[in-house]
Amino acid sequence: MIRWFLQRATRAFGRKYQYDVSYMLDVIDVSRSAGARLALYPAVIGYRGLKNADEVIAGALLASTLDGDCGPCTQLVIDMWIDAGVSSEKLRSCADGYSELAGDVGLGYRFAVSAIAGDLETDRMAQEITKKFGRKGLVAVAYASASGRFYPVFKKSLGHGATCSRLRFGEQEELVLNE
Repeated sequence: MIRWFLQRATRAFGRKYQYDVSYMLDVIDVSRSAGARLALYPAVIGYRGLKNADEVIAGALLASTLDGDCGPCTQLVIDMWIDAGVSSEKLRSCADGYSELAGDVGLGYRFAVSAIAGDLETDRMAQEITKKFGRKGLVAVAYASASGRFYPVFKKSLGHGATCSRLRFGEQEELVLNE
């Protein structure tokens, strides 16, 4: 029964976002327990803190996901944040290398890039995020910065890695290459 529920919910998620969930279904087939943990992972890492911090969190998650993937996982992040009301233009600006033009989305993006690289600017940006969104906002951005790489790495580890593909930002497309 649990396996059936996990498979059904996973397929519905895949249809909603036009996302290949075959790796998720494989995990569920191998182990209900592993499938349940995979299903719960977004709840563990998806802490948002405050509603007004969505843009900075979206930018951080985009940067972290791009660090591990330039295909389906990144597209999923873009689609989910656009669904949540984040500007496709701001997301695209970040992916195109113009994060300074993307307001809070760009701040989150630059923060994640800095944190992943171990850059000294991370502390300064953490202070900026804390001043603007509070400690809850900073915690949410830290989760997003660390977690976006999970799915690409997990998928590749299971043999479901994908090559770079064109990313859609609403009605616009832009090829983003993983550096």
